[in-house]
Amino acid sequence: MPMNPNTLIATLSISTYLASALLILRHTRQRQRSRSALYLAWLAVGCHFLFTGLMFHQNNGFNFSFFSATSLVAMIVALLLLIAALNNPVDNLGIAIFPTAAIMLGLELNFAHNTAPSDYNWAMATHILTSIIAFSLLNIAALQAILLAIQDQQLKSHPPKRLIQSLPPLQTMETLLFQMLMTGILFLTIALISGFLFIEDLFAQHLVHKTVLSILAWLIFTGLLLGRKRYGWRGQIAIQWTLIGFVSLLLAYFGSKLVLELILHR
Repeated sequence: MPMNPNTLIATLSISTYLASALLILRHTRQRQRSRSALYLAWLAVGCHFLFTGLMFHQNNGFNFSFFSATSLVAMIVALLLLIAALNNPVDNLGIAIFPTAAIMLGLELNFAHNTAPSDYNWAMATHILTSIIAFSLLNIAALQAILLAIQDQQLKSHPPKRLIQSLPPLQTMETLLFQMLMTGILFLTIALISGFLFIEDLFAQHLVHKTVLSILAWLIFTGLLLGRKRYGWRGQIAIQWTLIGFVSLLLAYFGSKLVLELILHR
């Protein structure tokens, strides 16, 4: 029995995501960059995009259910990493990001068909897409912050492990962190403004907690950028504020979707 084209494309994407991560891990131990791993990752993201496009066409719009949304976020995070890797040696982040994208795509392939397609107009679709892009950018920023914390701790305490040694210098990692934060805040600002413009009833649509947590995250990230500009905040302060802001945003988006869809079935 021939495999469904959607399943075939998703399977190819999952396989190349995992192969890319394994190659990066292998070359990290050899302290080398793997161009072939990045090529595989571009193929994986391309297939992921194609799968998403086919699902969009079949459903006459995006399916913003929990599993579809997490898959879309993982795809955008992987794409942003590949774009950043064009000018910065940050492809080692793929060891965590690419398997995650593979898992999220696999979950969407197996479970998203159990939920009805989302019936949103263009305004709400724009709001949701900008929210997803903002979350994806700030997701990478959070991963950067975690690696910065590990890198800083190992450099101070004892000879760093090979994986940490293969990362870019602390200053490069920190610069990329704030670049991701600035771009993520821009999209988060657009998402919040469009939400206030297009959402009719926050209480009826169960969006109050999501809105409050998103605004809290925006205040934390914006406060960090202002503190860096005025007081030169960096290091542990930047790491802690980034992670706190990201947790707030994580609870705002996926926490609410998890409760509403998988627990309350709304």
